[in-house]
Amino acid sequence: MPKETCFTMASSLSRCFCFLGMMLLFFSKGSGHELPLVHQKCSDFQNANFLRGTNLNVQFLLFTPLDPSCGKLVRESSDLQNFGFNTSLETKLIIHGFRALGTKPSWIDKFIQTLLRVADVNVIAVDWVYGSTGVYYSAVDNVIKLGLEISQFISNLLVLGVSESSIHIIGVSLGAHVGGMVGYFYKGQLGRITGLDPAGPEYTKASLEERLDPGDALFVEAIHTDTDNLGIRIPVGHVDYFVNGGQDQPGCPSFIHAGYNYLICDHMRAVHLYLSALEDTCPLMAFPCASFKDFLLGRCLDCADPFQHSCPRIGLLEQGGINMEKPPKEVKVYLLTTSKAPYCLYHSLVEFHLQKVRNKNTNIEITLHSSNLTTSIKITILKNQFIGKGLIAHSIPHCHINQVILKVLSSNHVWKKDKSSITGRFCAIPLPANQSTKMWCSSELMTLQTNVNSFAKLEIPCA
Repeated sequence: MPKETCFTMASSLSRCFCFLGMMLLFFSKGSGHELPLVHQKCSDFQNANFLRGTNLNVQFLLFTPLDPSCGKLVRESSDLQNFGFNTSLETKLIIHGFRALGTKPSWIDKFIQTLLRVADVNVIAVDWVYGSTGVYYSAVDNVIKLGLEISQFISNLLVLGVSESSIHIIGVSLGAHVGGMVGYFYKGQLGRITGLDPAGPEYTKASLEERLDPGDALFVEAIHTDTDNLGIRIPVGHVDYFVNGGQDQPGCPSFIHAGYNYLICDHMRAVHLYLSALEDTCPLMAFPCASFKDFLLGRCLDCADPFQHSCPRIGLLEQGGINMEKPPKEVKVYLLTTSKAPYCLYHSLVEFHLQKVRNKNTNIEITLHSSNLTTSIKITILKNQFIGKGLIAHSIPHCHINQVILKVLSSNHVWKKDKSSITGRFCAIPLPANQSTKMWCSSELMTLQTNVNSFAKLEIPCA
């Protein structure tokens, strides 16, 4: 990897020199040159030829609630005031990631306009298309230089009276680690950093100083959607959302013949999830758990530990909706989603309680049915056990589910017809659920025959 910058991935000492260089930049401004108040036309992202190299050529584009579709190119500190920057509002900086072909991110316009529609904020879009194009490893080498330029830009905001705690960086992929770099320079005093599937290559084994980590802001969150390919697989924030386990997102192609979409779909799902959370009231709520497997087995039902009964939600809620003065670090949280917007699902724990134990495993298929929507899972009651349980997620609230269909699945001995039956009760409880939440169970015993559908009505009232 080229080492043109003062920072190297292997040296913490050089990081210190880089920080000193940044501070020199901070105190070298103030040339006294101010542009007259003039009208400036709208500016857009640059397009770079990926054969030209990776010079940064950074642009800072200001978008305000007064003109959400018109980006104003900020060259001088005076431009911020001339173009309607409001120092009393929160400022959100959006940093895109690697751009293989040197083109403007396709999602950026909608992202900016949605932010300005749902929140009264200033938005700064950081255009580093030139520095992020070409070869990925060259873009990685530009992270420190870009971090310095953004840090200088933020220093100008602070001079205008903006507080560090009112700055929220939203970084996509490689941009998440750029945000972490900036947060490191400010000793973790920026308000918030959101990493949308932070990049994995070159960062999974990096030190805390080299990647996004919980010490980079007062609150750091990350949404993981491609941990087996382009995204990082380790937690990097106070709260880390591992959506559908963090990989293989529903609706994304599973075969390489889909081309570019096969490579990028899972990775970019984090951006679309965040956009959906901004646009829709349907909650993308997650639950802390030791692993995705434990989550699916229904072993994590509440957010009592460690979040004091406040479950985190993707979106703009303060600290992700966690009701804690200081959230713990690197907590993995899990949720299931649908394949398209608004993506949200309502999670429930379902159980079947046998009246009498069996000397073999019992597999039961449970299906929730509402309108034209069905969701199914399989639970297993282990031999000599009374209860089998699992997590099921449905796109309709529990109180609107019309019917539950239960079926005992036959064993693998297909040549022998299984006519056995079981008797017991079906139970369910919406999540989050704590010890004081009452589980609903069928009032009467149910007898389920192998490979025959049995029906129950879910009587959970709406809140």
